[in-house]
Amino acid sequence: MRTTMPETHARLSGLIRIALTGIVWGTIPLALRAADGDATVKVFYRVFFAAVVVGGWLLVSGGWRELTMLGREKLRQVALQGLLLTANWLLFLSAFEFTEVATVELLGYTGPVFVAALTPFVTGDRFDRRIVMPIALSLCGIAIIMLRHGFTLGTGRQALGAALAACSALTYAELLLRSKRLLHGISSAALMFGQYAVASVALLPLVIHSYATGGAPTSPTAYGALATLGVVHTALAGFLFFSGLRSVRADHAGVLMYAEPVSAVVFAALFLHEPLTASTLLGGMMVVAGGVLVARMEPMPGLETPEPIIAEDRT
Repeated sequence: MRTTMPETHARLSGLIRIALTGIVWGTIPLALRAADGDATVKVFYRVFFAAVVVGGWLLVSGGWRELTMLGREKLRQVALQGLLLTANWLLFLSAFEFTEVATVELLGYTGPVFVAALTPFVTGDRFDRRIVMPIALSLCGIAIIMLRHGFTLGTGRQALGAALAACSALTYAELLLRSKRLLHGISSAALMFGQYAVASVALLPLVIHSYATGGAPTSPTAYGALATLGVVHTALAGFLFFSGLRSVRADHAGVLMYAEPVSAVVFAALFLHEPLTASTLLGGMMVVAGGVLVARMEPMPGLETPEPIIAEDRT
């Protein structure tokens, strides 16, 4: 049984959307550079503004009715997504407090490796051996980019930071795989609103503490940057990402997400005047090559099952 042309086009369109999401997320450091305040405050405003935007869309489109019809188990799963999202971002940001940036970034971006390994157990899809080479190529590219900054585990504090980064990679993999499974029978907007709302509530006590201890943003520019982080990088990019995830396997999507760190380096060179070295260019080309290999894969019967498309997500 051969796959049809529409299925091939849908998969390619999904991969392009995921790669574009990674490029958009690559501009997150630009927004963060313009915002001060504690890390927990930044994460809170990211999910809070995103929840407001997605909630507004649900009200305008009438999609809020879907939330009232979700069963107790589905609501529980969506709420768990919000808690996992909170844990993922806090683990990743906390790791920077204990060890070097390169160590955190390199270990944090092992997430797609865990996605590939766990896909058969979480989504029920068969393991796709074709994904091994693209993942290895992309991960080596990230290593080349990051290792020039130094990878160290010499002290207990650095080891703790590395452990936090590794845990953030595991929670990233769990989030991606659970999202793929949850998209059966629920719209992207409902899933996003649920997890962002839960994350906002979970972070609120930490934010109150930050404001009480002087960790709040200090300027309108900072709040504007955080609003951009929530509206553009989380809400709008989230719609783009989830619409793409419906059409492709989670492990294939994970490889395309390596576009984020590569684009972040490029944007930092363009707008923050950070150096763009030969090793960075080589690593970036390896990541792009891994993505191209995934994009050129033909959908295989038994490996990829078309997802049910919610009408709301076709916009």
